[in-house]
Amino acid sequence: MEVHAGAKLASLAWPSANRSRKKSTVFTVAIENVMGTLNRAELDHLERRELQLTILASAFVLVQAAGLAMFMYPLVFLHPVGNKWTLRAAFFGFCALTLLFVGYLLDRQRTVRKLKQQILAELERNVTLQHQASVDLLHTMPDQNHFWDRLTMEYRRAMTMQKTLSLLLVKAKPVSASAKTDASSEAWSDAAKAMSRKLRPTDSIYRLSTDVFALVLPETDTLNAKRVAVRLQEELQAVRAKHNISFDISAHNYPEHVNSSHELEDIVKSLLPAQDEWSSPVLVEKS
Repeated sequence: MEVHAGAKLASLAWPSANRSRKKSTVFTVAIENVMGTLNRAELDHLERRELQLTILASAFVLVQAAGLAMFMYPLVFLHPVGNKWTLRAAFFGFCALTLLFVGYLLDRQRTVRKLKQQILAELERNVTLQHQASVDLLHTMPDQNHFWDRLTMEYRRAMTMQKTLSLLLVKAKPVSASAKTDASSEAWSDAAKAMSRKLRPTDSIYRLSTDVFALVLPETDTLNAKRVAVRLQEELQAVRAKHNISFDISAHNYPEHVNSSHELEDIVKSLLPAQDEWSSPVLVEKS
């Protein structure tokens, strides 16, 4: 199964509006990353702080109300001035309103805590579904077996019809030395979707290993292949900002860079892990 992109090949010149939109996209992704650093421990800490503030506010209201009631007690019960029943009704009404207000504060804290738990549960569910969708996308991508078959077919076609054939190899790496070398399935899924948006219907993308992608571009010369690589780098900026990984893209063209299928095969195998090199079949040149 091959994944083909639907976007047409555009020119290398970028309008100022596109640059502004891309900068805005990167800035938006950066803001989302900053907000995403709020982990569960920080949320629990904020919830405890809010509970403490609610208890403090309730205690403050009770102390103030108790002090005011003590000042009102002699005037209401010992030395009433005017209608004593009106004063007593106002006194008990004040006490009842105080208790109702404290009850409101506690009920508000309980309601807010319940809503937070529901939101967190829904967020975890959405994250789980998103991760599962990313894993499913990676599983449906063509692997090495499909890649070698397609590369063999395109190489023979290019050699027979005297056409050009370009191969883009995309390898991921951490942005900094302190960054993690392993990324999640969501990172690779985002990278695959980003690159697919910039390819033609005749192009195809493959996942050769965990951090290596290959793009086969039939009838594409070196200049156009480099243009595609530049556009891929622009499209992968959002993935870089979100997952803290960068991508090295190398372009290889037949017949400009390689003269035989063995040279093309050696270039691909040089980026693959040692255990995957032996699984690549030998490309047979058509005599």
